Amino acid sequence: MTKHKLENFTRGWVVGDFTPSILQTKDFEFMVRYYVSGETEEAHVHKVADEITVIINGRFKMNQEELQAGDVIHLKPGESTDFTCIEDGATAVIKTPSVINDKYLI
Repeated sequence: MTKHKLENFTRGWVVGDFTPSILQTKDFEFMVRYYVSGETEEAHVHKVADEITVIINGRFKMNQEELQAGDVIHLKPGESTDFTCIEDGATAVIKTPSVINDKYLI
């Protein structure tokens, strides 16, 4: 068993084709991230990867839709989203495949 700290990974990304990562693979990416109310991400798309976001706790808004614990969002390549944390919380995200620089701001 090897123990790691989430804080030692870039924005919570722990698996994927990047460094640092616990498991370096081109097959998928995985992250867990804690957010503070008011944090945002600009509208963007992925041209290659599918992205699945699971709301663990807190409240968030993606594409003007409010999300809460237990909601799961699947974005297919080319579908855009923006992101706002409206109540402190956490998400888990899986992206497949792991493609460097597959985030395009719009």
